[in-house]
Amino acid sequence: MKPLSSSILWGQETIPFDILFSQRKTMEIAVHPDQRVVVKVPTGTNLETIQERMVKRARWIKRQLAYFGQFSPRTPEPWYVGGETHLYMGRQYRLKIQAGSVNQVKLTGGFFRVTVAGPTAPEQVKRLLNDWYAQKAGERFTETLDRCLANFKRMAVPAPKLSIRRMKTRWGSLSTKGTLTLNVALIRAPRECIEYVITHELCHMKHPRHDAVFYKLLERQMPDWERRKHKLEMTLA
Repeated sequence: MKPLSSSILWGQETIPFDILFSQRKTMEIAVHPDQRVVVKVPTGTNLETIQERMVKRARWIKRQLAYFGQFSPRTPEPWYVGGETHLYMGRQYRLKIQAGSVNQVKLTGGFFRVTVAGPTAPEQVKRLLNDWYAQKAGERFTETLDRCLANFKRMAVPAPKLSIRRMKTRWGSLSTKGTLTLNVALIRAPRECIEYVITHELCHMKHPRHDAVFYKLLERQMPDWERRKHKLEMTLA
C-alpha cells in the first residue's frame, strides 16, 4: 500500500511524515537515516489520532533528525573502478580489477582483487562484489546471530529464521512471525555494530515496541549499545 503523506506544525517548524497502515495493534514512529519520518499504524486509525501522537513525540523526532543530519552529506555512490575503497567488516580495502578466465573476488593483502571474465565494466564489477558481500553476509550474520542468541538463553528466546536482503532505510527488522531480516549492506560495518543490530532485534522478540521495558532489556544485554549505534551510523553514513 502506498504511504499517505502528512505533516504537523511544531512551534514554527513543519515536520513531514509518511503513514503506513497495516494489520497491527500499536502505532510506531520511526526516524530513518535518510531523515524520513515513518508512522506505522493500525488500519482504520484516523489522521487526528496520528497527528496527536506525532505532536507528543515531536521533541524526540527532532532530536533524531538532528542526529542523522550530522552525517550529511552522505557517502557518494561508488563507481566500481580500480583504486576505489570499499568497506568489509569495518575496514577499508582498495579495489584492484583485472581481466581473467573466471569471475572471482578475493580479499588479500588489503585489496579487493576482482577478476572479470570479459570486459571489466563497472556494472560487472559491482555485480561480482555484491554477490561476494551476500555470501559473506550469510556466513558472518549466522555466526553472529548464534553468538548473540546465547545471551538470551535464560529468557528462552527461540532462534529466529534469518533472512538477508537489501533494504533502503533499515539495518534490521523482526516480523511478527519471528523472521529476523538483516540488510546485506550491514556486512560493511564493524563486527560490534552487527552485534548491536542483531541484539536490538532479539530484544524485540520479548518486547515488540520501543518502550521503556525494551530499552531496559537492551541496556542490560548491551550496556554500550548507544556507542555501537553511533559507530554504525558514522561508518556507513
